[in-house]
Amino acid sequence: MQNKIKVAILGFGNIGKHAVGAVQASPDMQLVGIVQPVADLDSSGLSLARHYNLVESIDQLSEVDVALLCIPTRAVQQTALQLLAQGINTVDSFDIHGELADLRIELDKVARANNSVAVISAGWDPGTDSMVRCMFEFMVPRGITYTNFGPGMSMGHTVAAKSIPGVDNALSMTIPAGTGIHRRMVYVQLKPEADFNEVANAIKKDAYFAKDETIVTQVDDVSKLLDMGHAVNMERKGVSGITHNQLLSYSMKINNPALTSQIMIASARASMKQKPGAYTMIQIPIIDYIYGNENDIIRTMV
Repeated sequence: MQNKIKVAILGFGNIGKHAVGAVQASPDMQLVGIVQPVADLDSSGLSLARHYNLVESIDQLSEVDVALLCIPTRAVQQTALQLLAQGINTVDSFDIHGELADLRIELDKVARANNSVAVISAGWDPGTDSMVRCMFEFMVPRGITYTNFGPGMSMGHTVAAKSIPGVDNALSMTIPAGTGIHRRMVYVQLKPEADFNEVANAIKKDAYFAKDETIVTQVDDVSKLLDMGHAVNMERKGVSGITHNQLLSYSMKINNPALTSQIMIASARASMKQKPGAYTMIQIPIIDYIYGNENDIIRTMV
C-alpha cells in the first residue's frame, strides 16, 4: 500500500471530534495530531484529545499533508491562507454561500504559488448538496430547484449566535417553511450582565440570520435542547429537452457533525489528486473522493 495521507485536525469541537473517528476508519489516512489550545478545551475534551497527540500549533507537527479546518467559518480564510503558504493542503466546511466563490479565488492564488491544494466548503451544504443540485441542473436544464433544510441544528448559525456579546451558550434550529424558505429558531443562554433585547437584535442583524425570519428565545440551559440531527429535502421540477413535468427529489436525515467530518475526510483524499489550486467540491471528479482502485470503483459503481 502507498504511504498514508498524514492528516492534522485543527479544532476539537463537534466536527473535530467526529473527524478523529473518520480518519481512523480510513485505511489510507493517518492522524498525526490535533491542533487546539489547551485553554479552549473542557476537561472531557482535553482528556480525549491527549490520546491523539494534542498540540497548540501545527508547527509542532513534523509532517502534515492535509489540515482539516474544523473551526468556525469566519476563521477559515486567515487560517487557510497561512497553511497553504506553508505548502499544506487544507479542507474546510466554510458555509456562507454568498462569499465562498470569492474565497476560492483568493485561496487559489496562494495555493498555486505554494504547490498546495484547498478544498473549500466541503460539507453537505454547501458541498455534496451542491453536487446534487448540479446533477439536477444538467438532468433538467429548465426548471426550479428548492432546497429545504431541517428541522435540525445548524452548526454555522449556532456558532454565529454563540459569538454574540452577552451569549453564554446558544442553539440555532433551522425550520423549513417550504419552497426554500426557512425560519431560524435561536435559543440563547445569557451571561448574567447581558440584556436579552440587545442580544436578540444583534443576532437578527448578523449576516447568518438577516435574510430569514429569526425568533430568539431565552432559556436557562441550552444543553437540555441539544440535538445534532439535521435533514435536507431537495426538489426540482422542470423540462428535459422539450418534455415537461420532470420531477426530481433527494432527501436525507443525518447527524450533522458526523456527516460533515466524513465529507471533509473524503475531500482530504481528493485534495491529494488535484493540481495546485483551490476547488469547490463540484470542481473535483467524484471518483477522487472514494478510497480504492479506480477500475474497481468503476466496476462497482457504474
